[in-house]
Amino acid sequence: MTAVLTDRPAPPSAARIALRRVGLELRLFFRERQQVVFSFAYPVIMLVIFAAVLGGDERPGDVPFTHYFLAGIAATGIMLTSFQAIGTTIASERENGQLERLQLLGTPPAAYFAGKAGQVLVTTAAQLALLLPLAHYAYDVPMPADLQHWLTFAWVAVLGALAGTVLGVAVSALRGSAASVTTGISAFAIVLQFFSGVFFGFAELPGWMQQAAALFPLKWLTQGMRSAFLPEQASAFEIAGGWEHGRTALVLVAWVIIGAVVCVRTFRWRRVDA
Repeated sequence: MTAVLTDRPAPPSAARIALRRVGLELRLFFRERQQVVFSFAYPVIMLVIFAAVLGGDERPGDVPFTHYFLAGIAATGIMLTSFQAIGTTIASERENGQLERLQLLGTPPAAYFAGKAGQVLVTTAAQLALLLPLAHYAYDVPMPADLQHWLTFAWVAVLGALAGTVLGVAVSALRGSAASVTTGISAFAIVLQFFSGVFFGFAELPGWMQQAAALFPLKWLTQGMRSAFLPEQASAFEIAGGWEHGRTALVLVAWVIIGAVVCVRTFRWRRVDA
């Protein structure tokens, strides 16, 4: 008796799975109301509060505080949407068994990472689309002056979001419960904001803080944002006397690569207790 062979459809490619994961991740993100409110409201609320308290101050170069602060709060919003949100979400998904189910379904890790990255890029764009008009129309903060400055804004935002995403995936592998991982990530994010010149002029910080901040992407993301929003003469008041676009790109790309390597080596589908 001759066996009848039936053609089975080929399994979807990793790229196709990744594309579907982006749509799924976006739906899951917007279902979490608390996370959505925090991600979109935090930069807006911080801008309103600091503008009310320090709106009359100026930074070196006669730059109004709100102009300087927009760059910092835009950068920290990107970090919160990528690094903090991704790290805490994955830790929770691992703890409640969602990642284990994805592994059983044969989801490639690369497709899972790509889904997270796509979700971060979309939500980052939406967050900035809310923040920038508020700063411009409510506080008269000028937007990037020309196409070149808009392109700088774009590549800094994209590289910052990708660096934050892969680092968020990496730190989600920390041992312990989702609650402990969330606490650690949140505390680190808060400290990093103060070190990186988000709330204060970077040149006003102690030298040891500046050196520590230079090791992490948020400092460079914030500086890159300043180069997009502030007038060219403001670059003279940076630590290096210029915007350092080349170094900014190099550091952010390096962190994307480092984070990706760490993700590949440390990512796990199941929780491992300390």
